[in-house]
Amino acid sequence: MSVSRKPSRKAIPRFANEDEERGFWASHDTVDYFDWSKAVRATFPELKPSTTTISLRVPASMLEELKTLAGEKDVPYQSLMKVFLAERIARERGSRCPFRGPLARHSRESGNPGARPPRARG
Repeated sequence: MSVSRKPSRKAIPRFANEDEERGFWASHDTVDYFDWSKAVRATFPELKPSTTTISLRVPASMLEELKTLAGEKDVPYQSLMKVFLAERIARERGSRCPFRGPLARHSRESGNPGARPPRARG
């Protein structure tokens, strides 16, 4: 009867700085140092997603309609556009809205896309 042994993992060296660590991982395989079967997915609920500036051509009438809707909801039109895009992407993918923020949360609760949450009084 043979006994199966778990492969031993190499010890991760100490690094003097991030550049040294980057160089190390660029030339070494993490499989030799980590047991990925025991990995736990990290979540960062407070992390704000990075944004990228784009140029988007839309008909003037569409932009005016978006600005009118945004004005009625008391939100910037760019924010409303992001909510609309996030909701549509989620619908197409069959998932929850990936946009996280007060506009999306209030939108889902009120059934009013892009609606601003009520202001706290105090």
